Amino acid sequence: MDLPENRSDDRFKIFLRIFAKLFLYLKNFNRFSTGFDMGAILLKNIKVAGRGDDEVDILIDGGLIMKITPAAQHAEETGAGGCTAPDGAEVVDGKGKVAVPGFVNMHTHAAMSLMRGMGEDVVFHDWLKKIWEMESHVDAEYVYWGTKVACIEMAKTGTTTFFDHYWFLPSARKAAEEAGVRPVLSYVMLDKFDRQAAMRQRSECEDIYRQSLDWGWGKFAVGIHSIYSVSRETILWTADFARSHGLKIHIHLCETEREVRDCIREHGATPVRYAEDLGLLGPDVVAAHTLWLSPEDTGILGKRKVSCVHNINSNLKLASGYRFPYSELKEAGANVCIGTDGCASSNNLDILEAMKTAAMVQKAWRGDPTAMPLDELMAMATSNGADALGTGAGRIEEGRTADLMIVDTDSTFFLSPGSFLANFIYSAHSDCIDSVICGGRFIMRGRRIPGEEEVIRGAREVLSRVKLM
Repeated sequence: MDLPENRSDDRFKIFLRIFAKLFLYLKNFNRFSTGFDMGAILLKNIKVAGRGDDEVDILIDGGLIMKITPAAQHAEETGAGGCTAPDGAEVVDGKGKVAVPGFVNMHTHAAMSLMRGMGEDVVFHDWLKKIWEMESHVDAEYVYWGTKVACIEMAKTGTTTFFDHYWFLPSARKAAEEAGVRPVLSYVMLDKFDRQAAMRQRSECEDIYRQSLDWGWGKFAVGIHSIYSVSRETILWTADFARSHGLKIHIHLCETEREVRDCIREHGATPVRYAEDLGLLGPDVVAAHTLWLSPEDTGILGKRKVSCVHNINSNLKLASGYRFPYSELKEAGANVCIGTDGCASSNNLDILEAMKTAAMVQKAWRGDPTAMPLDELMAMATSNGADALGTGAGRIEEGRTADLMIVDTDSTFFLSPGSFLANFIYSAHSDCIDSVICGGRFIMRGRRIPGEEEVIRGAREVLSRVKLM
């Protein structure tokens, strides 16, 4: 039966309104989540860090680095021309710029971006109590906006992957997906030796793991806060759960001298030996800090191929220590990486700054200017972390995941004929990073990140509601 004319008109108008809202939503979501199209990208006439002054063309498609060839102007010398852009590809002139693998921040607490300056000038264990008190007020919306803020900062400082150790994982994952930064998210076990809390956390961990099987962006991992805040039973359960599902394990380990002393008193062993005796350590473990180590500890971490993360700015700020045993861990066989820790301790998420500080402190306390050379420092910040997390990124090579930054060398910092890496790490600042590509798509271009103003507004609104202090 035909509808009366007026009812037909009303339904048609309703349909148009719904269609218009859906179109605007999808348009806004694409702008807010990636900011730029995800088609093929051809970077023309660009240099690659660590490969001298020869310019190349880099073809990116399907999230991968598909082809690297000498730039067209070198065709006569090399016998090979530049890449040909496929139909619909965006061609970007990289003249005067250098492609660098995206940084991998191997230990952070992203949503702590909204806790900067809130625990200053206090000793570590008092600081930790203060943080735990503030975190009792944190909710999913807070973590969402805090992670959004962190992703803006990470993109602007060249980080394409971060290994997070925090709460409300679905909210953090959503924020990272919208920003286009790749997250590996640890569900943190922190039972404080309370059995009810342990049972609740186990159930929640299992539930979020099941949810993660449908994640289109990001990886799930498990976290153990530390040996001084998590029961033996929960550590054993977490290790078993992780290994039965092929997950990474993320733990704070040997961060402070007091942690080591207390562990020896309570368990008759250092934290590393205690973890080893529990069967926790292995190549699937990422241990943050690993600062206070005995020679035996270093040997164990190397033998078990643990990824050890240096968090120099956090360690210095909280006076946890500064003698990170980089050479010893590397020689023992450990995979040494770099991280920022959370902004409540390090105050920013700038890996480039952390690299410079790490190298200079290492050289100073050893009295050895050859300690932590440039190529090893770059590996700590890129390929070592990418290998540990299995992202397929970390190097600018054909077939690799297309995570990279584009550094603009048109500044005073790069005038010297000194090596690019020296000028990049020791002289320049992260504002020389012009653009960032993660997973084959631009997440920042010309220092511009779409939606940044909305994120700042949203963060301010959630901070007005969530009273941390």
